[in-house]
Formats: sequence, C-alpha cells, structure tokens
Amino acid sequence: MTSKKIDNEIYKKRIKHVQKILTDLDLLLVFSANHKIRNRDVEYKFRQDSDFYYLTGIEEPDSILFITKNETGMFCLPKDKEKEIWTGIRLGKDRIKTLLDLNQTYDISQWDSKKHELLLGFTTLYYFFGMDDRRDLDLIKTTKEVSLRVREGKFGPSTIREPQFLHELRSIKSKEEIEALTKAAGITKKGHLRIMRETKPGMFEYELEAILEKEYLASGAWGGGYGHIVATGKNACILHYVENQSQLKEGDLVLVDSGAEWKYYTADVTRVFPAGKKFTEPQKMIYEVVLASQKNAIQYSKEGIQFNDIHSKTVRFLSDCLREMGFLSGSLDSILESGSYKRFYMHRTGHYLGMDVHDVGKYYIDGESTKLKNGQVITVEPGLYFDPDDESIPKEFRGIGIRIEDDILINGKNPINLTSEIPKEISDIEALKY
Repeated sequence: MTSKKIDNEIYKKRIKHVQKILTDLDLLLVFSANHKIRNRDVEYKFRQDSDFYYLTGIEEPDSILFITKNETGMFCLPKDKEKEIWTGIRLGKDRIKTLLDLNQTYDISQWDSKKHELLLGFTTLYYFFGMDDRRDLDLIKTTKEVSLRVREGKFGPSTIREPQFLHELRSIKSKEEIEALTKAAGITKKGHLRIMRETKPGMFEYELEAILEKEYLASGAWGGGYGHIVATGKNACILHYVENQSQLKEGDLVLVDSGAEWKYYTADVTRVFPAGKKFTEPQKMIYEVVLASQKNAIQYSKEGIQFNDIHSKTVRFLSDCLREMGFLSGSLDSILESGSYKRFYMHRTGHYLGMDVHDVGKYYIDGESTKLKNGQVITVEPGLYFDPDDESIPKEFRGIGIRIEDDILINGKNPINLTSEIPKEISDIEALKY
C-alpha cells in the first residue's frame, strides 16, 4: 500500500452528516477491507471497502471506524518502519486523527482490549453483516458479554441493525461523485472504441479483454470495475460469461460488457458489434429492436418514476416486438402473464451504479417500487438472447445475444446519458470497422 493525498474535507463532512443522523444511544462501526489471499502467499490486488472509503478516503486494510453522536475514532495499522519497507508507507493513528478530525485513534492491536468498553452505553449497534462470518460472530459475542454487565448498572446494545441510512446517503451522488463517474465513462469510451476498431475474425476474446484493461490502466483507472465480459457468438447468451477464451469468427457478433473504475467509481457499459465489418440482416433486426427499447427506457428514466416501471415498460415493448416477429405466440397480455418472454429476456433492465457496479440503494419499500431521485445514477440495459440450441428458433437467429447498456444520471425530466459518446448506432459502429 502507499500513502496518498486525501481530500479530507469531503470525508469530514460525510462523517459529520452521519453524526447528525445518529441518536445519543447509537454506535456505528464500519470495517475496512482486508487483504485476500489469491494462492499461497500471493494476495489479490487490494481494493478498499466502499462504505469505509466513502466515509474516510483511506485505502489501508485492517481498520475500524467508529462514529457516535458525539465521538469519532478509528483503529488502524500502526507505523512500522520494517513492514513499510515491504508493503508501503502507512498513515498511522496520529496522521489519520488529524486528516479526519477524529476524537480518538488507536492501533488495531488495541481493538480486542477496547471493544467491550466501546460498546458500553449504547442500545443500538449499526453494522453491516455478511462480509466476514468470524467478525459477525465476534461482535454478537461481544455484545452479549457487554449486556451481562447490567448488574453493574451498565448496558450495551440490545439491537444490531444494518446502517441503511449510509446507503441512502451513497445513493444520491454529489458533484464530485458525478465528476468521477463522468471520468470513468470517458476512460471506458477509450477502451470500447479501440476494440470496435481493432476487432477482427481470428482474434481471441482474451485479446479484447487485454485491450480494455490496457486502455483503462493507461488512463490512470484502477482497471475494470468488475470482470470484463467479452463474449463472441453464442457466448453472448451467457449473461455473466467471463471465460473469455473463444476465437472470433466471421459473421459472429461480439458482446462487450466492461467499465473502467476511476477513484472508486465505476462505469458499466455494454456494446455489441460484428467481429467482421458488418451486421447480418437477422442481427440487424434484433439489434434495432433492443436499441429502440433502450432509447425508450432512457427517456423514461426521470425523477419521480418508479424504478420498476422502466423494466415493466421495457418487457412490454420487447414482448410485443417478439410477438410481431413470430418468436412468441398469443396475445401480448398472455405473454406477459405467462412470462414466456423470459426465454429471450430474463434479466432486469437496470440497477443503481456508483462505487459498486451493483450499487447501494433500495428498489422496494414496503412492497412498492421506489421512485427515482435526482442525483441517482442507474444503468439501462435491455437485451434479447436466442438460445443456440433451441431448434424452434430459425437457424439464422440462434446464438444471437444482444444487450445495450448506458449509465444514466437522473436529472429531473431530462436524464443525462454519461456514456452517450460510445457508439451504438449500427451505422456508427460499422463506420469504425473501415
């Protein structure tokens, strides 16, 4: 790890915002990510936990942030000259205390001796479960041990809750966050444009993946914000295809789902283009249907619209097109009621986007779809997929998989497409092939 400049004012404001939400009897604990072993003594590339980074801007592992109504603090890695020679400069507790204007900071080795004391006097512990089983069990055990001190007139948390308020804060993007997402989109554009221009039959999917990663890294990005999907031919019908080992053939389409991550904010873009120079007529037919549905969905992505309505309208549009083209039979209402469209369209039309590719934010509250708010960023990604082994489908359509995805900022009645500069019109795509 290495120490780097932190724009601490942003993080200090976020911590103070959280303090205003908490009551006098609430304690919030946010744990950093830890290094993960890839194999033997080799670690995966470290990426900080999104919630921890959102509040601190610190990229060091093995740290714990605590926030109450009146106090803030952190347990962190100590300064250690010998270890820093091997793994990079650490900030240390004194520097972190100054950077974030915390009340208290401790070496992480003090956590076990201080955790009981820390939990005393609070009735609600806010903490995200499910990231580390051993940590979950340890906190439950510690909370139980603290509660046994009632005979001393002391008490600890009787309730452990997930701090969804933190995710509500993250779901509305600030000016700085939108700038980061816009930068990520710009870098993503470089990767997608290059592979559209350079792809040709005979190449392998992993060669395209290498082009994407090179463009992202060369532009200062962390790399891809998620595993690159590079799927040629029938592989595009596998939604989360990640093998990226097949060879491109003349007449095949290539589906690329990839986005660069810039300063912890990721783009998420899918484009489809011919391995050769031109789309075939069947490919064009399906592509134009998906593109039309995507354009409609983007225009409908407005403040106050229920998120699920975008999906419902997209399903209705695609189902009607499939019925008109002869791929589905029966009335439109019967197709929708039976779900027979799911043979060709089996995923949702979009999701929240931000620090995580499937970013935080509620989709339903009390069984009702949530309404879009200004400052949220979502993806719009309809698709159609034709099973290569389905003999009821005309042969020329089998194995066609098309998904078109852009990143949309909710902005009143005028949605802003952050990735609009990445070509998706057939004429524009084919022009890049010459």
